[in-house]
Amino acid sequence: MTGRHRRFEVAVTGLGLVTPAGIGVEANWETICAGESVARIDESLAGNPVDFVCRVPDFDAAALLGGRKAARLDRVNQLALVAARQALVDAGFDPTDWDGTRVGVVIGNSFGGCATYEKEHAAFLEQGPQIVSPTLMVTAPVNMSAGYIAIECQATGPNFVVSTACASGATAIGLARQLLESRMCDIVIAGGTESFLTRTTLASLTNMGAMSRRRDDPAAASRPFDVDRDGFVAGEGAAILVLERAADARARGARIRANISGYGSSADGFHASRPDPQGGGAERALRAALADALVEPEEVAHVNAHGTSTPLNDVTESRLIRRVLGDRPAVTSTKGVIGHLIGAAGAAEAAYAVLAVQHGLVPPTANLTSQDPQIEVDVVAKAPRGLAVDVAVSNSFGFGGQNAVLVVTAP
Repeated sequence: MTGRHRRFEVAVTGLGLVTPAGIGVEANWETICAGESVARIDESLAGNPVDFVCRVPDFDAAALLGGRKAARLDRVNQLALVAARQALVDAGFDPTDWDGTRVGVVIGNSFGGCATYEKEHAAFLEQGPQIVSPTLMVTAPVNMSAGYIAIECQATGPNFVVSTACASGATAIGLARQLLESRMCDIVIAGGTESFLTRTTLASLTNMGAMSRRRDDPAAASRPFDVDRDGFVAGEGAAILVLERAADARARGARIRANISGYGSSADGFHASRPDPQGGGAERALRAALADALVEPEEVAHVNAHGTSTPLNDVTESRLIRRVLGDRPAVTSTKGVIGHLIGAAGAAEAAYAVLAVQHGLVPPTANLTSQDPQIEVDVVAKAPRGLAVDVAVSNSFGFGGQNAVLVVTAP
């Protein structure tokens, strides 16, 4: 470290993960470190040109939430609630004992309850307006994941959903950091959730050329930084972090997994779906996050890259990493294992960066068999790499050119 006093430290005291890598932190970390893709053919997408995705395995919402509650919620909210419950237990909090007015909720999401919208629209077309559920407007809107977590946890402080496409989850964590720094909150439940694996949504993403078409071998389709990559694989999931001021966490004797020490945000102002080939906006976000954390570029040991497995993104991001951080950091993209979770991606990847710092282990990038010669960074492949990680960076870059970068440090 530089020896300078950091301006502000936010402790990660709780993690909750419900992703294609599994349900729970331990299951996730084991799958991520194994470095094998979980993409599979999905029968519900039969007839779509791309019919393989990464779903959360064995997710029984009725068993986890109760049948009545689960039936009232879109899957995007079910995932978020289960992850939030995990995170609170991990942090050692009982919501019945806290001052809810000092607890905020900030969740990233992009698509809202699109499966519910599609279901109700189909019913409307077939049977008329009288069949549309009266609960549609409290089930599907993008804001409801934060609302339901607040109801569940009796959290009555600031509450909102942010939507910055693929950067949503990271943006939510960054804004939560600012809420704690401003002292508007003492605790923030922050992260991302997404469940967008519907025929219409995936058909659109396929037609825009964003998704891999490797239907003959779905498990090999998501291959960040590989010379043969041809697009991302869609996934679903939720990742929730419980955040507190580090001083408060230490005072209550909490276990601190890692700190969120910096946040940077920017926009490319370039194109609706393509990254700026010069990487100017992403670079501003990265440099802002480092400055916020009072970290020098040469101190960064690990980067959890946005790494989508798309031809343009991976080259642009690798050049950014090399230009700002040099060739020292061990780089990985966990999208090779779980696909692209869109609004939840940045939160899940921040959680994996936290675990890398905590365990001194950098997961491998799945399916990286021949690294693109244009990508001149140290990408971890084939097996996890033991590494003392005092400083890690998690990059998230979204459609619309919206960028968010987090700096994660050892406590």
